[in-house]
Amino acid sequence: MNKKRLLTGLQPSGTIHIGNYFGALKPFVDTYSEYESHLMIADLHALTSVRDPQVLRQNIIDVVKDYIAAGVDPKEAIVFKQSDVPEHTELAWMFECLVTVPFLMQAHAYKDKTAKGIEASAGLFNYPMLMAADILLYDTEVVPVGEDQRQHIEYAREAANKFNLAYGETFTAPQEMILKAVGIVPGTDGQKMSKSYKNTIPLFATKDEISKAVMSIVTDSGSDIPENVYAIHKLLRSEAELAPIYEEHKGKYKNIKEALIEDLETFSAPMREKRASITDNDVKEILNEGSIRARERASLKMKEVRMKTGITI
Repeated sequence: MNKKRLLTGLQPSGTIHIGNYFGALKPFVDTYSEYESHLMIADLHALTSVRDPQVLRQNIIDVVKDYIAAGVDPKEAIVFKQSDVPEHTELAWMFECLVTVPFLMQAHAYKDKTAKGIEASAGLFNYPMLMAADILLYDTEVVPVGEDQRQHIEYAREAANKFNLAYGETFTAPQEMILKAVGIVPGTDGQKMSKSYKNTIPLFATKDEISKAVMSIVTDSGSDIPENVYAIHKLLRSEAELAPIYEEHKGKYKNIKEALIEDLETFSAPMREKRASITDNDVKEILNEGSIRARERASLKMKEVRMKTGITI
C-alpha cells in the first residue's frame, strides 16, 4: 500500500525550546514514518525576518540537529533545504501571477503586521504563495499544522484551484492534519513560552541551565500547587504519577521545582547527548542527499508545469 505524501516546513529561527517540542516537533516525530515524509528547512521564508547571514547559517545547521536528535531518521524522511530546490521560487511566481492582491492581503501575518503599523515587506506579502509552492510542488497530500495555521492550507488549495482552472488538472489539493493541541505551554513568567518573551526552557539545555530556568518560574504564593510548574510537569508525566509528588510537597515550591528539574533532565539528557554527536558535516551531508532527492521530484513536476503554461516551446 502506497503511503500518503506529507510535507512540513521548519523555519530556522533559533534555539528550540520545550514549547516548540511538544507543540510541533514531537507530533511530527510520532507520525512522520507513517507517511512518505518531506522535512523542508524553510531558509527562504526565514529571510523575511533574519538579516544576519552568520545567524541564518548556524540556525539552519541547528534546526537539522534538533530534529535528528529528537528522533527523525533522514533515511525515512527527505530532509532538505528550500533554497537548494529553485523550483520553489519559480512555481511561487506562477501562483503570484494567478492570485489577486486583495486575496493576499487577507493573510494573517500580513494583516497582523500592518494592523500594528509595521511596514510589511513584499516578501512577507507574497509569503503565502511561496508556501503554496512548497506544498504543491511535491503533490503533497497531508500537511501537519496547528489549528491557527489552517489558513496556510487554504491558500495552497486556492493556488492549486486557480492553476487547475487556468491550465488544466495539475495539482492535488492538500489536506491539513491538525496537530493535537497540548495546550499553551507556559514560560517561566506564566505567559506562553516564546523566544520573543525570553521565558523559555531550551530543549537541549544542560542540567544547570534547566535548573536556572525552572527556579525562575513565577509562582502564585496563594496556591498549594504552582500552576505554571504543574502545567510543564504534565508534559512529562501523567497526572496519576504527579499526584503523590505534589501531595507530598504541597506548598513547598522549591521541592516541587526540584522534582521538575530532575524529570526535565531525565527527559532531555538522551536527546542532548545525541545532538552533541551530530557534526556540522553530518548535517551538510544530510541536506545534500535530501536536496538531490527533493529536486528529482520537483523537477519532474515543474517539467509538467512549464509545458502546460507554455514556457516550454
